[in-house]
Amino acid sequence: MAYDKFHMLTSSVVPMPIENVDTDQIIPARFLKAVERKGFGDNLFRDWRYNRDGSPKADFVLNNPLYKGKILAGGKNFGCGSSREHAAWSVYDYGFRCVVSSFFADIFKNNCMNIGVLPVTVTPEFLDQIFSEIEKNPETELTVDLPNQEITLNATGQKESFDISDYKKNNLLNGYDDIDYLNAMKSDIEEFASSRPF
Repeated sequence: MAYDKFHMLTSSVVPMPIENVDTDQIIPARFLKAVERKGFGDNLFRDWRYNRDGSPKADFVLNNPLYKGKILAGGKNFGCGSSREHAAWSVYDYGFRCVVSSFFADIFKNNCMNIGVLPVTVTPEFLDQIFSEIEKNPETELTVDLPNQEITLNATGQKESFDISDYKKNNLLNGYDDIDYLNAMKSDIEEFASSRPF
């Protein structure tokens, strides 16, 4: 399934300076029954976001109208816990296209890149600066430049480089998942296969 191509993103940021956010908090296990990648955004951070009666918790950041945007900034060790793909699905389905943290759990990080969400790892100092600027101005924006692998805090001009594998970068730039990548090479694969003796 193809996803939105990711090149350059400038957006305000939803701040969540909480460490060790695990996948069960991102999408509770009771919502994992669906097999299509739809509707998960409604239950992103469900137990932090809503009371038992379904009413929104006023003190949770996703319910605060001051904060919006396509970038989520999380604390250290974001996406730890189980390997459920649904956590990345819920982040994408809610509308986030980039998650910024000083450290990601590897499986969550890869699940994000497989579905069109760019996880950007920054230094703890840069992450603290992001949170500080957002606290001063909720409309603070980040610019994420995938081709040049740079993230910029627009309010101060500070920037950092980030790492990403060439394969994942190419897929994000083209809006590919792993199957799309193979399909794009179909003619090359067929040509190679036809040249091989049986």
